[in-house]
Amino acid sequence: MKAKKASEALTLEQIPNIGKAFVKDLNLLGITKPQQLAGKDPIALYRKLEKITGQRHDPCVCDTLMAAVDFMEGGKPVPWWDFTAKRKKILE
Repeated sequence: MKAKKASEALTLEQIPNIGKAFVKDLNLLGITKPQQLAGKDPIALYRKLEKITGQRHDPCVCDTLMAAVDFMEGGKPVPWWDFTAKRKKILE
C-alpha cells in the first residue's frame, strides 16, 4: 500500500511511484530508508546513478527521483510525470 504522506512511508516501496526495480536503484545510491531521500538533490542522485551503473538512464528516472524527494519532503503524492517539465527546465 502506498503512503499518502511521508510519515506513513516505512519502506521505499511505500513511496508513490517507487516499485521493486526502483528500490534496487535507490539501494545502489545508498538509500535504504524513505527518510534518507529528504533533503537530497534528485538531479545529483540521477547523475550519481548513471556514474555507478556506467550507463545512461531514461530521464523518467530523474523525474521519479524528483517525485520521491518531493514527497518525502512533505509534497503531495503525484505521478512522476508531473515533474517532467521541471526537470527539462532545470537541465536545459
